[in-house]
Amino acid sequence: MNPYFKTPPVVKNLIIINVLVYMATALLPVSVGRQIMGYGALYWFENPLYHSYQFITYMFLHGSIEHIFFNMFALWMFGRSLEYELGSKRFLTYYLVCGIGAALIQMATVWFTGEYYVQLIGASGAVMGLLLAFGVLHPNAVIMLLIPPIPMKAKWFVIIYGVIELFSGWRGYGNVAHFAHVGGMLWGLVLLYWWRRQGKIRF
Repeated sequence: MNPYFKTPPVVKNLIIINVLVYMATALLPVSVGRQIMGYGALYWFENPLYHSYQFITYMFLHGSIEHIFFNMFALWMFGRSLEYELGSKRFLTYYLVCGIGAALIQMATVWFTGEYYVQLIGASGAVMGLLLAFGVLHPNAVIMLLIPPIPMKAKWFVIIYGVIELFSGWRGYGNVAHFAHVGGMLWGLVLLYWWRRQGKIRF
């Protein structure tokens, strides 16, 4: 097999878990899917459906085939090289920290805006942390955009994407947790520099 397409264990298992959970919510009876969402999605602290474990489980739930496809594609694209570089254990730690950090930032936004009815799902925050890490560790690597199909250095792609997400969150565009995306990137950046300061990684 071409080593480019070889998928390391943590990335592979994260994708498998996400796909299985999505299939359960999409293919099982509607009542079962709603129960899975009810238990696993992240709710505001005062919501009767809130549980602390939802800071992890929300990352494995997706609302549509497009939602999970793009998240898993990005996880596969950027996660493979990062897991090989960081090691499986550190990579998983990084992924979870970015996902939990993204949720914390989103919850802070909910508190600020008063939109307590918000339900948070998706791996996007953790995946945005992976994108940030790829841009930091491989700033001059060329990424081919899908729309529009033009090449761009990773460092510029990360900066532009981060600014767009921050602006979109500020303006309240769409039913998307833009600040969770920004949060995943911020927590990822802090963790990378913390590891570098400890001498665990170099960049």
